[in-house]
Amino acid sequence: MDPKLLDILACPLCKGPLKLGADKSELICKADALAFPVRDGIPVMLESEARTLNVDERLDK
Repeated sequence: MDPKLLDILACPLCKGPLKLGADKSELICKADALAFPVRDGIPVMLESEARTLNVDERLDK
């Protein structure tokens, strides 16, 4: 994913910053504990498509 795009994207719920996941297939919002999928290089920024982070992911383990 283009770093410039990542800089301007924000969580659609809280408008907070997003981090690219380790496997580069998700954008993670720590504030809402959600992971938005990236499909074919395109972020899917819909709450209905996001998954909830598990406890270990929330604590950065």
